[in-house]
Amino acid sequence: MRGMLSNWVYRSTPPPASAPLVERVLAARGLDGDVEAFLTPRLTDLHDPSLMPDLDRAARRVLDALGRGERIAIYGDYDVDGITATAILYHMIRAISPEAVIETYVPHRLEEGYGLNAAAIGELAARGARVIVSVDCGVTAVEPAAAARALGVDLIVTDHHTAPQSDGELPDAFAIVHPRRPRISSREDRGGPGDDVYPFGDLCGAGVAYKLAWRLATMSCGSPRVSKPLQTLLVELLAFASLGVIADVVPLVGENRVIARFGLRRIRSSPFIGLRALVEASGLTSNAVDSVDVGFKLGPRLNAAGRMGHAREAVELFTTADEHRARQIAEQLTMQNDARRGVERAILEQACELAESAGMTSTSRRAIVLADERWHAGVVGIVCSRLVERYCRPAILLHRDETGMCHGSGRSVPSFNLHAALQACSIHLERFGGHDMAAGLGVAGSNLAAFQEAFIDHANSLITEQDLVPRLSVDCEASLPDLSLDAVTRLSDLAPFGRGNPSVRVVLRGLTLTQAPQPMGVGGKHVSLLVRASGGRAGDRQLRLVAFNWGDRRDGLRAGSGVDVVVEPKINTWNGRQSVEGELRDLALST
Repeated sequence: MRGMLSNWVYRSTPPPASAPLVERVLAARGLDGDVEAFLTPRLTDLHDPSLMPDLDRAARRVLDALGRGERIAIYGDYDVDGITATAILYHMIRAISPEAVIETYVPHRLEEGYGLNAAAIGELAARGARVIVSVDCGVTAVEPAAAARALGVDLIVTDHHTAPQSDGELPDAFAIVHPRRPRISSREDRGGPGDDVYPFGDLCGAGVAYKLAWRLATMSCGSPRVSKPLQTLLVELLAFASLGVIADVVPLVGENRVIARFGLRRIRSSPFIGLRALVEASGLTSNAVDSVDVGFKLGPRLNAAGRMGHAREAVELFTTADEHRARQIAEQLTMQNDARRGVERAILEQACELAESAGMTSTSRRAIVLADERWHAGVVGIVCSRLVERYCRPAILLHRDETGMCHGSGRSVPSFNLHAALQACSIHLERFGGHDMAAGLGVAGSNLAAFQEAFIDHANSLITEQDLVPRLSVDCEASLPDLSLDAVTRLSDLAPFGRGNPSVRVVLRGLTLTQAPQPMGVGGKHVSLLVRASGGRAGDRQLRLVAFNWGDRRDGLRAGSGVDVVVEPKINTWNGRQSVEGELRDLALST
């Protein structure tokens, strides 16, 4: 216990201790230019949707289809981002044209796999679809786009995943709406002002869909100022978009921060029946919903539909379900999520054992690549995240089916671009797609061994031994007086927290434990500590620290021990009273 559990790494050169705490934190994150702009984002900070390549062209085609009574299909993905993106477009199209002939489609995760597929395009066309709008997928769907064109269907792609490097590699679709799409060169003029570069490239699929919905509203009204009902709808749709932003783990800066900040506020009181039912089933009716609630309660329930069953039920929840059906689906999602957790635990135990026995947790093999016929293909991605947390290296887990094909997912560490790594090993793959931190892939069983070695070799060439040691990023040092109620309340204005804007962590040095650690929770799984400045007196201020899952470390801590700690400052509200406490992230004994 004398040493730290992780390396404490400052996000940047620590700012002067004389500045107010919130300013020191922002400076540590390189955000000290306009403090108020970051702490108080506005909806007017969102960029004009027309700046995005092909977006105006896409919006005009959808509105033309509505005017002609053509059937429109929204083709989504089976995760939270795809589900919410589908809901956003569905509700906007329905609001503009209540009589619209519109359907939604989401592929079965295990039977069809990720993204557009030609068979589904054919099925939708046979049902009369003249326009298909993809959300959260499609930017690499060359063959499905060709199938759509051959069937006389106008395919509109909206996506945010890593796009091909050149125009010539893009699908031959009617429109391709993507915040990082390459500049148009030889293609026909798309008729929009955004054919250069969009100002913010980190939107998720729901964010891109929201921009299209916004433009549909302004075009249908013939003015940047939309009607009051559509204005209200755009504000409420931010709730869906915020779920996509947080669950898809895109950086919570720029437009994503604005969407998440305003969208989270709309979730608990949403007018959408299905969202309210999900909130109720998740036990979140009494307090405001934050990013932690989305990440650990709402998001997993929605993802469970695609992982353990079919995501079309989650889409139904957010689009057409009445109150009775919404409650039924929400309860079912909860049960599926419970089942998913049990499967996840079993796969994690097996994967850890296999990885360790194969030497993939050592310094000589700096990535984990495993396949097993026992593993549920819909759950392996979550287990990859657990492996990354535990072993500090990229992880790929695959389900091997009865034909020998291996399908699965990968997750990465910030210093290792997973999509680029898969591209470097693509000769061994049947398919792959995704982005720098997460991806899906398929490997023929006969190529698995070659892929394992190629991927691990690639990881070995880029990941150092130091990268394999857990690192705990901290913002700055602080003292107990710095953690006043006003100062910590001010820190909460940095929320929502997530990738690109993590929870605030400060180092407190020279503290003394004033009493023996107290157990908390069932079986003493958690620990409560009290600390004060070393050399202080009995009447000096004390700070309560809560250490989750530290029950097995309690014996190494005794009253009177000197400690340095990393904490996340929090406001605790109990019986109407507020106080400051710290969530313990790491500790080192100093005496």
